[in-house]
This record gives sequence, C-alpha cells and structure tokens, in this order.
Amino acid sequence: MSSADHVPPTHVPADRVVDINIYALPGQTDDFHAAWKSLQDSSPDIVWTPHNEGHWIALRGDILAEVQSDHERFSNRVIVLPKSVGEKHGLIPTTIDPPEHRPYRKLLNDGMALAKVRGMQGAIREAAASLIDGFAAGGRCDFTGEFAEVLPIRIFMALVGLPMEHADQIRTWAECLTRPNPPMPFEEGKQAFFDYLAPILAERRAHPGEDLLSQVVTAPIGDANGATRTLGQEESLALATQILVAGVDTVVNFLGFAMLYLAQNPAARAELAGRSTNEVLAATHELFRRFGLVTIARTVRNDMEFHGVQLKAGELVCIPTQIHGLDDRINANPMTVDFSRRNARHSAFGSGPHMCPGQELARAEVAITIEEWLKRIPEFSVADDADTHCSGGIVGQVNRLILEWPV
Repeated sequence: MSSADHVPPTHVPADRVVDINIYALPGQTDDFHAAWKSLQDSSPDIVWTPHNEGHWIALRGDILAEVQSDHERFSNRVIVLPKSVGEKHGLIPTTIDPPEHRPYRKLLNDGMALAKVRGMQGAIREAAASLIDGFAAGGRCDFTGEFAEVLPIRIFMALVGLPMEHADQIRTWAECLTRPNPPMPFEEGKQAFFDYLAPILAERRAHPGEDLLSQVVTAPIGDANGATRTLGQEESLALATQILVAGVDTVVNFLGFAMLYLAQNPAARAELAGRSTNEVLAATHELFRRFGLVTIARTVRNDMEFHGVQLKAGELVCIPTQIHGLDDRINANPMTVDFSRRNARHSAFGSGPHMCPGQELARAEVAITIEEWLKRIPEFSVADDADTHCSGGIVGQVNRLILEWPV
C-alpha cells in the first residue's frame, strides 16, 4: 500500500514533492503528533507524495478545512488512500456528497442527537466507574485492553443493540478498513461486515427496537421528489457498516492519547481534578484539538488552481485532520495543552457537511472517563512495560498503554 513508484505528474512542481508515506511518517512510532507537526513545519502548505499511488497532502489548517467543507470542488466519493482501495469503500453517508447525503445524515443526527446522548450519560458514568473500580485496588491496569477497548465499545454496542461478545470480531473487521496492513484485504473486511449485518438488519426491520440499527432500517427518509421511503438493503448495509467502523475505533484510540498525556503531566491532572462535569467537558475540547487522529482524503472534481498548485480532476487530496489543531498560524503554542485556551480551532470531528455525527457521544465518553478516573486514581504514571509507540492508519493509535499508581 505504501509503494512510492508513482512518478510525479508534469503539473506538480519539483519543490512540492515529498517522500512521505502518510501511514508511516518519520518519527511517527515515537510520537504520532510530533511527526505530523514536523512535516507541517518543514514543508510547503500543500505537497505531493509518490506513496500510496500518488496524492496531494494539505498541511495547513485553513487549507484542510477548505478541502473538507467545499463539496462543490472536493468530492467525498473517494476518501480512503490509496485510491484503488478508496474506490471500494462505498460506505454511506461518508462517500456521498450534498445534497444526496442529507437524508442519510439526518437519520444519523436524529439517532445521535445531543438530547439522546445526555440521556446516556448515566449509563456511561456507571460503566466507567465500574471498570475503574475493578482494577483501582491493584495499582495498575492495561488501560488499552481493560478500559479503552471496553468502555466506548460497551456503550456503542448498547446503542446499536449488539452483544458485547461480538465486539472483538467487529474491531478486527474495522481494522481491515482503517489500517495500512490489515488482517484481511479491505474488500473482504467490508464483505464480512455485510454478511454479519444482513440477517441482523432483516430482523430489526421486521421487529424494530429502540436501538440505532432499528432506526436505520425503519426511519423514513426524504427523496429528491419530496416523498419518503425507508432504506433499501444495500443502503442499510453500507450505512450500518459505517456506523460500526466509526463506533469501535476512533474513541478507543483517542482515549489512549489523552490518558498517555495525563499520565505524563501531573499539573494537567491537578488542574482537572475536582472540576465539575461541565468544566471537564469543556476541557476535552483542548484535548481533541491537541490529539486529533483521523487521516482521510477528498477527490478533486475539476481542474483548478489551488493555493499555488494545479490540481487535476480525479486526484486525491489527503486531509490529516490532526494537523489543523497543531497549526501555529491558527492556534498559538499548539503543542502545549492549555485548558484555558479560548476559541481553539481544529478538525478532530471534521468540518463542513460531513462533520462527525457522533461527536457529542465521544466528548461525553472522554469527559466522564477523565472525571471518574481522577476521582479514584488522581496520581498515575506510565508503567515500564507499556508500549507507547504509535501506529498510523486512517486512525492513529498508541499501541498499548499500561498505567500504574500507588495503592
């Protein structure tokens, strides 16, 4: 997937070509975000790489936000690199542009509305507290395996009405769609999701419950003529698969970065300890700015001049969302976490019409985790046997975070 054998097209200036594989940046294994910041600081604002079949990379926050938000110039049709893989993606609504995507997006917005998330906060808090209480007395835990891979997935599996014992298999399939060296090819992982979901969606269609998948297959959506209908089988499979992939990966990995930071920064822990739920929730905005982790792309619709380069129709522009919050033209001292920062700008949840519909749930899970953890374990550090190296992919991650504390 990372082959660098694509010769730069003649319209690409030589000074815009970088020998960079977005899934394996130099220094990435030591610090995922510092590696992206280093590339941003040492490169022009938009560059071209021969890796992953050749594509552009937007390296400044304003350019990245422009590409994300302007669907008339940059399509969502292919959002995964390399292009040969992205063309097989086809999940919705992430690969559909406005206005066609709006009915699907409304369905997701309704299913994950702020009021609904607020109604889930008690269950999130109870689950987080129970997990932490289960290992607090032992003085250490595998945070990745015992918490980060459990809490958000437990909440999410309840949201979609699926048994927790299926979570590991779902995560494995999700890795096929989000990792550069997956356990099985992309198309096989996608088909595994479809095969798994087909009988479940048929059952939910016949006997709907209160879960999100039932809503997906039974809620009326509008069509271009103003009529309403329910989703067909292929639409349901594509939308439900996208929901599962997003639900079992992103928050899991963000928690790893956030808790690694807190383990290494006692002053930050002290600043958050004892804060109210709303104050901790506000503080997570700064953590999401600092530790964005999703790298996707957009497809150029038509030939154009764009920030000093010529883009050609069909080319892909990579938008590593983590570099928006790290851009010092936008956020002062961006590598410093400052919980008093005001008006921080970032793209941790995207921007424009495809902004993540699950962002309120993600914020709640992270804020409640921090609040409940600091109540019980105010002082903790990284254990010697942790693997804090980072791995790339569509979603970056800390490999294995193990924490310890005095008892």
